[in-house]
Amino acid sequence: MALEIAKKELSKRNPLHFCRLSGALCIQEGGSTSIRLMFLNRMITISWPDLLFCEDSNEEIPIKKKILILHYLNGSKIQDLTGELITYQDIPSARFYLDAFNRRVKYPFINTFGDQPDQLPLVAKELFGATISSVGDISVLIEALPKIPITLVIWKGDEEFSSDGTILFDSSIKDMLSAEDISELTSMVVYPLIAKGR
Repeated sequence: MALEIAKKELSKRNPLHFCRLSGALCIQEGGSTSIRLMFLNRMITISWPDLLFCEDSNEEIPIKKKILILHYLNGSKIQDLTGELITYQDIPSARFYLDAFNRRVKYPFINTFGDQPDQLPLVAKELFGATISSVGDISVLIEALPKIPITLVIWKGDEEFSSDGTILFDSSIKDMLSAEDISELTSMVVYPLIAKGR
């Protein structure tokens, strides 16, 4: 149901317009139109106007990922990032999901990489083409979607304090995705990292 609603909403919009705002490519050739964008380091192609999904690896794309991509395309309203980093709790309505976000995403991330922070850049680059960030002791920047960078941060522990970490977003994300979508997207980043980092 959520997938069909998102498709219906997007089908009412001009693909050239929402592609320009979202950083996706609108490709018109041979009388057909398609939308292409990077999602978690994989190229996704969406046919227009029937909105059928195809991944370059020909793997089946899960419905949750399709919904997230459509919500992103629907929610893109600005052309530039703000450069202001915020945490999940800074996102409107996130307080309803904050405990679940911390339990499902933030704490497992810290528990995995807090004691082996040097693993984070290696694993994140391999899985998502991440780049090194300058926040905290160890941090990486992952382009989850063209205009949704996610920064994963670890502070190393010492004799007095245990290791800690956080997950940061550009403040523009709160105008593009709901708190629930942001939590789901972040889990799609963190879970593969945890699986690879163990």
